Order: sequence, then C-alpha cells, then structure tokens
Amino acid sequence: MLNRRTLFAATLATGTMLALASGSALAQDSAACGKPDCTAFNRDRAAILAMAGTYRVTFNFHETAAFVPGYEPLEAKRSGGFEVVRVIEDTGRIIRLQHLLVVKDEEDKPYIVKHWRQDWTYEPETLLVYGGPDQWVVKPVETASRVDAWSQTVWQTDDSPRYGGVGRWAYDRGETRWVSDETARPLARRDAVRKPPYDHYIGINRHALTPAGWVHEQDNAKVGSRDSKPATFVHEVVLNSYRPSTDFDIAAADSYMAKTATYWAAVRKSWEEVMAAQGGIHLVQEAENGSATGKALMELADAVKDGKTASSDAVAQARALIANATAKGPAKAGASRG
Repeated sequence: MLNRRTLFAATLATGTMLALASGSALAQDSAACGKPDCTAFNRDRAAILAMAGTYRVTFNFHETAAFVPGYEPLEAKRSGGFEVVRVIEDTGRIIRLQHLLVVKDEEDKPYIVKHWRQDWTYEPETLLVYGGPDQWVVKPVETASRVDAWSQTVWQTDDSPRYGGVGRWAYDRGETRWVSDETARPLARRDAVRKPPYDHYIGINRHALTPAGWVHEQDNAKVGSRDSKPATFVHEVVLNSYRPSTDFDIAAADSYMAKTATYWAAVRKSWEEVMAAQGGIHLVQEAENGSATGKALMELADAVKDGKTASSDAVAQARALIANATAKGPAKAGASRG
C-alpha cells in the first residue's frame, strides 16, 4: 500500500487521481479548477493536503535585530507538543485544515485543545485581513494577484479571525513551498500577555514540505507607534516544525472532533454570517484568551464533548455570544495596519 508521502510524490509527477488516507480526492475535474488543464491545481492541492496528519510539533521563536534604540531582543523561546491536523472540509477549491493539540491534564489523561485552523482558497476574489485594533476587513483581491494563487486564512481557537494572506505554491530548487504576501496580524498570546511596546505584526509566512514532514516559517516585524508613527521595534523569525508521530493519544483528538463537529460547524457559520453582513468583523482581543469570545466558546465545546450540554443548546448560546461580541457595527472599509 502506498503511504501519504509516496502518494504525494506520485501526484506531483503525474497529476493523476489519487486519494489520501483521509479519503479526500487529490484530483478534481476541469469544472472544479475552472481550467482545461488542472495539473498545477491538483499539485497544489496535494501539497496542502499533505499537511494533514499526526505530528510531534516544535515551536521556535527568536527575536533578531532591534530597530528602536534601547530595545533589547528577547531570548529565543522553544516549546512543543503533539498535534493532530485533520481535513474538515474539501470542496476542491476550498480546503479547511483543523489543528488540535493533545496535552495531558492533572491526572495524566489526554486533554484536547482546539488549536488554529487554516483555510485555503484557490484564486480567491476576496480576503479577510487584519485592519487594526479589534478589526478585520473583507478586501478584494486584484485579478493579477489571484491567478493560480491560493489564499490562506488563519483562525483562532474559537474560530474567530486572525490573519489572511495570498501566495502561490512553487516547486523549484527541490522545494515544495507556499509564500504569502506581507500580512498584518494581532499579537499572539506569547507577546500580548507581556504588554510590549509594539501592538501588531507585519509578517511573511512560508509553508514548506520536507522529507521529515513540513514546516511553517514566519518572518515578522513587530510594529508599534513611536513619535505618532508606525515603527518596527524588532524582527522575529519563527520556525514551527511538524514531524509525523503516532506516539500519543490520537484517538482522543478524533473523538473530540466527532463529538463537537456540529457545534463548531455552526460557530464557523456564525462568524461567516457576521463577516458577510458587516463586510468584516469587529471583535475585542484579550491577551489571555485571544478574543472576547475565546474562553466562553471553548468552554461550550467542552460541555458538548462531555455530554453536559446538548449541541443545539450550545449552538444557540454560541450564536448569542458572537452576536453580542460583534454588535458594535460593521467593520471600517479600507482599514489597514503598518
């Protein structure tokens, strides 16, 4: 039987119809990609789908050069754990990958932390981007920028927005990689809890497949206000490595997904409805929880998982929470950072 890596290599070479273990088809007909020749489209899809799996993950953060006098770069930080990445939707032109951290609780039992989600869209007409404090805005993508390109939109643990970018997959120099344009994003918890002098990032993201799995690399400028003007305080490089592993309780993650799937699908739909109605999303960010809805929406999911709350009741509460948190009105068109 062919393994996932062999399937991926074969697909790059032939563009034929193969399938991953998840059952998602790698090849789509011309109606799906919208072009007579879908070989490049299928190759890109194979690269995205290859990121699904079970992994030991390491997170490396390293501030490098300071650009403001007196600012001292932080010492490098490293952490890690185990993560499951599953395909939760695949329509051909849209692929959604959900990450789930598997950790141990006080009794050494597996506990699932729903982590970030990455949505990939082929030749996107619009993109949800971070537009300033507590603000995300739907912006059109220029025709020239979207031809043969994929957008990646990243969502927080509660499925609220984080950032979005557009780029193309490339296959030269023996690499399989996707590189974004410059994207703005709010501070991650690791920085927000310290109350630093900067308040957002401007970064470039790279996703690349390796013989040992895949990596997510970031080249970030940490930006804040200085003398009433945007200023880069320090540069940061980030390397998140995903190496295939089965040395953890994978079944616990899949059980969490199965029990909460209906709930989280409804939560995603609620965010999409707000975005469509308001042209974006206004949502207060919190250092500890990522967003004003983070803690409550995650706790509702746990209640559904544990059988303490019916999924329908949790969905109703989640919709009310999201409506209340985003009730300050439509996003400001044209907002931007940096």
